[in-house]
Amino acid sequence: MPHSTAVEPGQILLELVDEDGATIGTSEKLAAHRAPGLLHRAFSVFLFDPAGRLLLQRRAAGKYHSPGVWSNTCCGHPYPGEPPFLAAARRTSEELGAAPALLREAGTVRYHHPDPESGLVEREYNHLFAGLVTEPLRPDPAEVGETAFVTPGELGRLIDGRAFSVWFGTVLDAARPAIRELTGAAAGW
Repeated sequence: MPHSTAVEPGQILLELVDEDGATIGTSEKLAAHRAPGLLHRAFSVFLFDPAGRLLLQRRAAGKYHSPGVWSNTCCGHPYPGEPPFLAAARRTSEELGAAPALLREAGTVRYHHPDPESGLVEREYNHLFAGLVTEPLRPDPAEVGETAFVTPGELGRLIDGRAFSVWFGTVLDAARPAIRELTGAAAGW
């Protein structure tokens, strides 16, 4: 039976899915992230510059979920019925002010990660994308606090010293085969 929650004007609906990724209903965004969490469709983007460095973003301090932590290039949720590829391209442009020069599918991963800082839950069926960015970035300060292009070694040092989103390791590991294909084995991803 489809699940649905009422929404007020200005609230965002997410697409709920079953364990295989088939749509089963909708939920208001915050309700889907409250414990125990509702499995919903999401996307994660990993963009690289021509030198093979990964673009990270530090989430803006004012975000309701995981504020001020580092994460992958862009992540979010498609609107109900919106193809994940289009949502990923749209949100990357909205958040970073630059469209991907190349964007391709990098698999899917399902996870359930409670966030001890916020008390919210990431229970997502996540569509992964990898690509290239060549335009100058113009981040939206309401979404992005800071950006950095990093090599694999620099990423390791950042992870040791800074807070990252609870989903980052899971989505990066799941996307690695496509990332290696995109950047070449010599890049070290």
